[in-house]
Amino acid sequence: MLVLSRKLGEKIYIGENICITVVDIDRGKIRLGIEAPRDIAIYRQELLPLHQQKSESQPNLPSAS
Repeated sequence: MLVLSRKLGEKIYIGENICITVVDIDRGKIRLGIEAPRDIAIYRQELLPLHQQKSESQPNLPSAS
């Protein structure tokens, strides 16, 4: 995991076509603006499709053979 510090108005670029901007910082909450192509789905963690949440929460267990 890459951890970055950003100030209000500063940006982070992911690849060539995704830009994340810190748009507000207020009482411990940070608001982010995300610019990305329309074909890229952006979800908050709590709204991820159910099957994806389950697969991320289960550890990779070795298969019994």
